[in-house]
Amino acid sequence: MVPTEALAYRAASQPERYNYAIVRGFTVMALVWGVSAMVVGIYLAAELIWPILNLDLPGLTFGRLRPVHTTLAIFGFCGSLLFAASYYVAQRTCQERLAGTLLPLVTFWGWQAFVLLGVVSELLGYTQARKYAEFEWPLDVLVVMVWLAYLWVYTATLYRRSQPPLYVANWFFLACLLGMALLYVLENLVVPVDVLGMKSYSEFAGVQSAMVQWWYGHNVITFLLNMAFLGMMYYFLPKQVGRPLYSYRLSIIHFWSLVFLSVWAAPNHLNWTALPDWTVTLGVTFSVMLVLPSFAGVINGLMTISGAWHTLRTDPVLRFFVAALLFYGWVTLEGVTMSFQTINALSHCTDWTVGHAHFATLGWVSMMSFGVIYHLVPRLWDTKLYSVRLVALHFWVALFSVVLLAAALEIAGIGQALRLRTTDEYGNLVYSFMETDAFLTVPYLLRGLGGSLFLVGALVMVYNLVITVVRAQRKRAATEARIAAKLAVKGLRPREG
Repeated sequence: MVPTEALAYRAASQPERYNYAIVRGFTVMALVWGVSAMVVGIYLAAELIWPILNLDLPGLTFGRLRPVHTTLAIFGFCGSLLFAASYYVAQRTCQERLAGTLLPLVTFWGWQAFVLLGVVSELLGYTQARKYAEFEWPLDVLVVMVWLAYLWVYTATLYRRSQPPLYVANWFFLACLLGMALLYVLENLVVPVDVLGMKSYSEFAGVQSAMVQWWYGHNVITFLLNMAFLGMMYYFLPKQVGRPLYSYRLSIIHFWSLVFLSVWAAPNHLNWTALPDWTVTLGVTFSVMLVLPSFAGVINGLMTISGAWHTLRTDPVLRFFVAALLFYGWVTLEGVTMSFQTINALSHCTDWTVGHAHFATLGWVSMMSFGVIYHLVPRLWDTKLYSVRLVALHFWVALFSVVLLAAALEIAGIGQALRLRTTDEYGNLVYSFMETDAFLTVPYLLRGLGGSLFLVGALVMVYNLVITVVRAQRKRAATEARIAAKLAVKGLRPREG
């Protein structure tokens, strides 16, 4: 008979059924890049309040730090979490280990190198000055190669699945992978000036360049920040609440309608430009139509919790998912409203748009991300969270700071727009630019305070998770040492039965 201690030790020593090591790595780096993005964002907010912080060092000026902030947030934080969540979900739903041994590592180190080199290049001033695609051509080549490796690993894992049905979360992740590959390549069609240099020029110019840039800018949000995080919602929310998805059929309708409608809505970002009116009208029309699939996802998520709302009292992780869904619904409605030309004339090029973007990134994306990370870490390290109370504290701090920051920016933007449009009976501006700028001081202070509180909440999360992981590793090491000692007393070697 094989001793129980030997079985336990052998089980602990065997390789994991799934490749969780790569998921752990991406989860840790998501936290690292996320906190870095928040720190840079707070410094940028401070620069707008106290311009003296724009030091003589070119790398610390607002113009160079702003793309650094978005790179860290979108590609570093969101991108790393996408890798972690998709690799985890694919393995769990397909009941198959992640395809390949080397390529998953290539995706990990390649993506981290891309984010790091992207930040360095932006600090040095090498940028194409494009929305969400600022990098010069050598980094574009790197990110496309890493993304293609990611696509192969993911699709190969799906192909090898032991379960014939493909769970809907994988549909959303796959759409993200395919959509981003197409978008990024077409947006970054450039001709290098010098093979050994960083400079290049775009294949597009004038209004065509604007159209292509905003086709990419709108749809990178759709595929990277909507499709990917909806995929996370469809898997992690039912798992967290312990109930099946409310309607699988509704999720499929949500998926296909979102894919079809989103790609046509980009021109609504180019109101009052040289773009033809019919194109803008097309974009606005499809933006309005996007309300239906978006709210299909919100309803599907909230109805999944129906009958288990009482768990919100004791499960603060679930609160992150619910808050994220509510923010998603709000951002969808506000985005449609801001696409109408009359309202767009007021909101465009003001801090109202910036506030709307932060409602989306902090309210929808970050709250969903926090919920996913809190769900993942205990399962990746086979332990329990160190403190549920700290999770609850993080939730309330994050919720308050998101509302404070984004609402302050939207109020600032509305006031800013009204002052810059107010004229007297002779058609002269009533408020000077400096008077409008002075009005923004208090909202900018509130924005800085909200961002600082959001960072505090994230640091509470990091502390909680670090203690969780350290305690889990110590417990595992102590268990293995205790089992090894018992086996030694009985004259058995650790790896023998």
